[in-house]
This record gives sequence, structure tokens and C-alpha cells, in this order.
Amino acid sequence: MEAPVKFMRGIRAFKGGRRVGGQDRRMASDVPSRRVLGAEALGTGVLVCVVIGSGILGSQLSRDFGVVLVINMVATILGLGLLIYLLQPVSGAVFNPVITVVLWRRGAMSGRSASTMSLTQIVGACLGALVANSMFNRPAVSISSTSRSTVGEFLAEIIATAGLVAAVSACLDRGATSALVFVVPAWIGSAYLFTSSTSFANPAVTMGRTLSDSFAGIAPSSVGIFLIAQVMGGVLGYAVAWVWGTSRVEQR
Repeated sequence: MEAPVKFMRGIRAFKGGRRVGGQDRRMASDVPSRRVLGAEALGTGVLVCVVIGSGILGSQLSRDFGVVLVINMVATILGLGLLIYLLQPVSGAVFNPVITVVLWRRGAMSGRSASTMSLTQIVGACLGALVANSMFNRPAVSISSTSRSTVGEFLAEIIATAGLVAAVSACLDRGATSALVFVVPAWIGSAYLFTSSTSFANPAVTMGRTLSDSFAGIAPSSVGIFLIAQVMGGVLGYAVAWVWGTSRVEQR
């Protein structure tokens, strides 16, 4: 059995960390194959490239913040949906260390696999930022000066990440992994427009966006507070999903 297939079966085999159908938690404990890691690096890199590139182009087309934000949001949700559709059969199309940790907690992968995949996602995100900068004839690395360290943005990242984790967990609990291609972009797109942080909800993407001094950038000094918020949001979203799952089982 090829590693990607085994990995995806591991993701589908567990609901809320509970054993399902007699499956063993060690089922997907192997370190991800180079194919899986390559897909995660590519997907995360392209995602960051889309986020940064659309922000740069939008800023060149208009000085209206709202117009640029909508351009950035539309490009991001379209690109994200396409990436999930193309790469989900290969690696699960995770692209996010928070979701990777959630999958580890659910028993879909080992701690070693989760660490390796998270590092791969971060590397891919940073490379994607370099490509986006270069496409617009900017220095490949231009450290962002955009501060995003207000209390409101901290709260916004908690909400954005919690919603993402809860939405992904709901799809996994229902065995509806094919719905992720719609559910994830839908949440990210809506959170773009109702949160003050514009919904980063992803540690790898956050780190990658420090390398571009553009519309989508974030200053390194703001990264710490965003990462803390994303971890808190991940825990909150996981807890909400667990309660929903428990309630649904008890009602049957």
C-alpha cells in the first residue's frame, strides 16, 4: 500500500480520538513519504504565493483597502479550494501545522510525522513568499513592517483558528473529507471579511508572510502573539468539536 493512501486512511479512520471499526492508532504512524511531504510543501508554498501575490497586485490596481482586501480574499479562497482538490488524494492537503496537530491528536499520525509535516509546511510557506516577491520584481526577502499586534487582532485569530479547526473536525467526524474542498475555503473567506486579523489561522502561513513587506505581510514582532492566538484557537476548536461529537454519540 502506498504511503499517501495509508496516510489518508489513517485520517479517515478516527473520530475525535476514539477508535473506529477496530482500527489501530498506529495505522498511520509511519513518517510521511517524500511524496506526501512534497505535496504539503508545494501546497503550502503555492497558498502563500497566492496570498502575497494577490495582495501585491491588488495594491497596484487600487489604493482602496476594501478593494484590495476583496481581491486578496477571492484569490485566496479560489486558490485554496483548487489546492485541496488537487492534493488531498496525495497528502490530505493539510497545509497547516494547527490542523496537523489536530490530526495527530485524533490518531491519524504519530508525533514524529506531525513534527516532520509541520516543519515541511513552514519551509514551503517561506519559499512561497520568496517566489511571490520575485514575481513582482521585489527583493526575494523583504521583511514586513506591518504590525498586527492589537488585542482585537489577537481575539480575531483565536476565533478564526477555532472556527477552522471545528469545521475540519466536523467534516472528519462525518466522514465527509470530500467536503473540505468547499468547507475550508468558505470559512477562510468569511473570516477574511468578519475578523480584524483577516484570518491567518495558520502558523506556517503566518511565518511565511513575515518575508514580504506588502499588503499581506506581518511584522516579525507580531508573529508571537499570532502564534499564541492560533494555538489557543486550535485548542478551543478541538474542544468544541469534541463536545459536538460526544453529544451526537450520546443522542444515538
